[in-house]
Amino acid sequence: MGLVTVSPKFQVVIPRAVREALGIKPGQKIQVVHYDNRVELIPFKSAKRTRGFLRGIDATVERESDRA
Repeated sequence: MGLVTVSPKFQVVIPRAVREALGIKPGQKIQVVHYDNRVELIPFKSAKRTRGFLRGIDATVERESDRA
């Protein structure tokens, strides 16, 4: 986690370690979310790019014996 300063134009610089860890590139879209008295920046990925990311996941669910 890094400490950043908000500029007079309300801009912030994402620290290099965070950019590299998340693979953020110049020009990439980022979603800004206000949540529970904080701001979250979420790298945007198109539906086309995320297609198939759950391939191979185990979707079985154990159910209680009284459930069908």
